[in-house]
Amino acid sequence: MGDVWIRTADQGLIRAAKVTEIRTSRGSVHEERGYAVTVVAGGKAFHVIDDSELVGAQAERLDYARRLQDALLLAMDTARDAEAPMVISYEKDREGWMLTPASDLARDFPPLSYAKD
Repeated sequence: MGDVWIRTADQGLIRAAKVTEIRTSRGSVHEERGYAVTVVAGGKAFHVIDDSELVGAQAERLDYARRLQDALLLAMDTARDAEAPMVISYEKDREGWMLTPASDLARDFPPLSYAKD
């Protein structure tokens, strides 16, 4: 069983084992748009999804976000059963969670090139 990490909206990583709460709220200051999904770890809240573009009634938007919460729980359980360390990230284009082995993320990292002055 490997470690599980959750990627935040600002590209940070939170250890899933430390998550104590997952919340949903409207993500926009405007009542008619958006939602947010937040995880709480170590007493601090971290946005994992902050979508201010979704329109519709607030109840519909929050219901959609709650379904994403449920899917995050399922992704966390699935990732815990993996043998390798896993990273869970929200993919807006797919409207869902993606599980990626951490080794794949490190392998895909492009090499840095430094310009000489």
